[in-house]
Amino acid sequence: MRDFAGLLDALIYTRSRNAKLKLVADYLAATPDPDRGWAMAALTGDLDLPGVKPALIRALIEQRVDPVLFRMSRDYVGDTAETVALLWPAPDRPLDPQPLSVGAVVERLRHLSRSDAPAVLADMLDRLTAEERFALLKMATGGLRIGLSARLAKTAFAEAFGLDVEAVEEVWHGLSPPYAELFAWGEGKGAQPTPADVPVFRPFMLAHPLEDLRVNLADYAAEWKWDGIRVQIVHVAGQTRLYSRTGDDVTHAFPDVASAFDAIGAVDGELLVKGEHQGGTLEDGGGAASFNALQQRLGRKTVSAKMLADYPAFVRLYDILVDGTEDVRALPWTERRRRLEAFAAKLDPDRFDVSAVIEAEDFTALEGLRATARDAAIEGVMLKRRDSPYSGGRRVGLWYKWKRDPLTADCVMMYAQRGNGRRSSYYSDYTFGCWTEGGELLPVGKAYSGITDEELRQLDHFVRAHTVQRFGPVREVEKTLVLEIAFDSIHESKRHKSGVAMRFPRIARIRTDKPAAEADRVETLKRLVT
Repeated sequence: MRDFAGLLDALIYTRSRNAKLKLVADYLAATPDPDRGWAMAALTGDLDLPGVKPALIRALIEQRVDPVLFRMSRDYVGDTAETVALLWPAPDRPLDPQPLSVGAVVERLRHLSRSDAPAVLADMLDRLTAEERFALLKMATGGLRIGLSARLAKTAFAEAFGLDVEAVEEVWHGLSPPYAELFAWGEGKGAQPTPADVPVFRPFMLAHPLEDLRVNLADYAAEWKWDGIRVQIVHVAGQTRLYSRTGDDVTHAFPDVASAFDAIGAVDGELLVKGEHQGGTLEDGGGAASFNALQQRLGRKTVSAKMLADYPAFVRLYDILVDGTEDVRALPWTERRRRLEAFAAKLDPDRFDVSAVIEAEDFTALEGLRATARDAAIEGVMLKRRDSPYSGGRRVGLWYKWKRDPLTADCVMMYAQRGNGRRSSYYSDYTFGCWTEGGELLPVGKAYSGITDEELRQLDHFVRAHTVQRFGPVREVEKTLVLEIAFDSIHESKRHKSGVAMRFPRIARIRTDKPAAEADRVETLKRLVT
């Protein structure tokens, strides 16, 4: 645990991407199996220790220190693992001279019953230093929040052993921690893992924002950017898997789509729910409901028959990665498009269609069509170079996304809460509201992005100077500061008293020039509901 704790500590205080890569690569090269494999599982979010829950950790620390002291400290620090690691009382016995290894800790915690978990975890925490306790608790509860994404961790693995990161990511989802085959391949002691007859995930091709660039439509094809979630569907050896953009397996939430995909291959598309919101019918290339309808299905481990009937899902196909058993990612987009249309003809037309290419004479004409995207409840336009291969990640000049312009509203800050990670010392998460016709301020959203470090310090100072009440970690502030909020769309919501919920809200600017009484009304937002 000592070396892993040192790695986490170094990563937290390192801002440079290249320096983070070197830290992880050096750790992986110097650490034996299975410790490094379990460490990689923790860094990539693939480690599951069901016997250890946040509630258990809180119960353990509140048995050992004043609960009020713990809660106040947690509020100040902004992170439960760090707070517990620092507050945990030193045991009466000396620290164990035989240090705990990452592998030993994981193996013990993986097989714990709920009744055994408190005693086992407490004993481990007694044997560790504060830094090691922090590492253990972070590893046990997930969500490391150390400024290292799963993609960056895999890149570090690839650099540590001189491998291609795309090749690493492609086999990743067919393997399980502690990844013995992966490390054997990296060290030249084994062949590249190629799980036979396993529907593995392949990295998505991503797009750059178009911004101020104008492109020649002779070189680029244009498609609508639909408002759902991007998925990859893979079928091999009678198995079908649906993967999200981050590589998460979402098959269980969409069994209706999975069961209908029975052609061998792998495709890329937009997961949607049927409706009349985005376009017309499935047959004529429309038929999509709002993103709010899709949200009813997201994140579910099981889906009821009523849910399947009320929110039937389908996929609008964008691209093809594997046609039968042939990997076609190296082919140009024009050839893949031909392959995709032929492949889609073999699928259930009630569950799959192909995203149509937008017909426009030139870029100016396309601009006019894009201007209608919000009226049609479409997220924007995609531009794909006609000769582009399907390459994982973002490649300059190949694909561009040209999203519709965001909506904005002037809202009043109501509550603030500390952030996590490097923002844990600042009040960086803000709940904001709009006025009702009767003069009541109701919450309409929450945001923490869109601001610079200087603006973060400015807002943190406002929160501290204008707090009127505290509710645990949350501070209520004077209703005097207006924030201009940008958001992609707004939907009806039964969970919010205001009746609306914003999608992807972010802070566009701080409106110190505007009186709070002149902020927008809830009724104004309701007229924007799509």
